[in-house]
Amino acid sequence: MYQKLTEIVNHKLDSNNITEERKKKLLPLIDFVQQKVNNRQDINIIFICTHNSRRSHLSQIWAQVASAHYNIPNVHCYSGGTEETALYPKVVETLSNQGFTIFKIAENHNPVYAIKYSDNALPLIGFSKKYDNLFNPVSAFAAIMTCSQADGGCPFIAGAEKRIPITYEDPKISDNTPEQLKVYADRSLQIATEMFYVFSKVNL
Repeated sequence: MYQKLTEIVNHKLDSNNITEERKKKLLPLIDFVQQKVNNRQDINIIFICTHNSRRSHLSQIWAQVASAHYNIPNVHCYSGGTEETALYPKVVETLSNQGFTIFKIAENHNPVYAIKYSDNALPLIGFSKKYDNLFNPVSAFAAIMTCSQADGGCPFIAGAEKRIPITYEDPKISDNTPEQLKVYADRSLQIATEMFYVFSKVNL
């Protein structure tokens, strides 16, 4: 893992900041991952939000990093939306500031990014897509609903083995304000803290 990311993991992610209420919301995801580990099965997780532009990407990326950090095998994290838009540039900037190496591999209305957390790890591919895009698995996955709008507006996720609401406040509320950079950084670290907590609870 890159040095700056390692420093964030070691010094800025404190599971003591997670409330008991939030831990209850995270428990079904812990149970899903643990069951798959026990059965030596692939662990496929799709993080779903309305636009697949902010929270779902942050969740996907930090969950993948957390699984690698705790050496949980066969974890494959994805993201999707109920509609396709584009990965919001402030998310890319936030993750870059927090230690990821990110480069654009396709330029269009919906750019495609390669996101690396380690020199030797496969890059994560970031772009906006619907949750049922062919890039994502079609069955045997956990659908993690990261926003209440997607959770309420999408009552059925075809192929999902488990559906788990773990919602976050949209950092979009800070767009075009002086607080934007801090709000995005704080949301990213909140999601990172919770994803690291989840994978820290899995027994190999």
